Amino acid sequence: MAELQEVQITEEKPLLPGQTPEAAKTHSVETPYGSVTFTVYGTPKPKRPAILTYHDVGLNYKSCFQPLFQFEDMQEIIQNFVRVHVDAPGMEEGAPVFPLGYQYPSLDQLADMIPCVLQYLNFSTIIGVGVGAGAYILARYALNHPDTVEGLVLINIDPNAKGWMDWAAHKLTGLTSSIPEMILGHLFSQEELSGNSELIQKYRNIITHAPNLDNIELYWNSYNNRRDLNFERGGDITLKCPVMLVVGDQAPHEDAVVECNSKLDPTQTSFLKMADSGGQPQLTQPGKLTEAFKYFLQGMG
Repeated sequence: MAELQEVQITEEKPLLPGQTPEAAKTHSVETPYGSVTFTVYGTPKPKRPAILTYHDVGLNYKSCFQPLFQFEDMQEIIQNFVRVHVDAPGMEEGAPVFPLGYQYPSLDQLADMIPCVLQYLNFSTIIGVGVGAGAYILARYALNHPDTVEGLVLINIDPNAKGWMDWAAHKLTGLTSSIPEMILGHLFSQEELSGNSELIQKYRNIITHAPNLDNIELYWNSYNNRRDLNFERGGDITLKCPVMLVVGDQAPHEDAVVECNSKLDPTQTSFLKMADSGGQPQLTQPGKLTEAFKYFLQGMG
């Protein structure tokens, strides 16, 4: 994987002239924990898994994944797969705000919604791509349904429950910081936030002015109340499929991902620490990540 560190990507390549955006179909399905919305691109390919994505807190599937999946070099990969982009409940575009007192699903319950999505679409296996809270949800799903997951790309995963010191620090931060500020601190490094690039300004604006900010806070609370995934190298609780762990160098979740790597089967796990990518490598380095994804798929056979 070392050679992947050297790929220099200066800017996101937009769709080429003549490339038409793919047709997308959005569906909603009822689950035991409420309704979930997901968007499907492409058509199912015989004997191939679907690529299923799950986004992080403060984002939806578009703001989390579009720069990656619209990247020029990604097109040759994704034309071979149908894609399912899941939006966490209340995060889809135009989502109404949940009523006061609404019991938002836990991350474990969000993972338990995925079988309903696959059943609705009649898909049997997936390659999961998740970021942050979405990476945790897909890992939990893979623990519960190992036979349906052929591979996982987990960006910024923190497999641990918050310890009481983390919890206390979180509570103290909450007294002085707004919800958007706390979520931005989860998504991006302090260096990025201080630099206030166009990307940071864009995402600060998206989150601060989100019409569904109350819903976002509910997803955020569920993330902060997550249970420990209890991964154990050589133990019973582990991911059985090939896994690519990804984190940015100096990113907020670097230590958590390094620890996660130490707990997974080294013969099944590749670890990509990306220089100069900040907290969201799929936004800042879609080219590097596309190349890594290509190698990952080749390794899966």
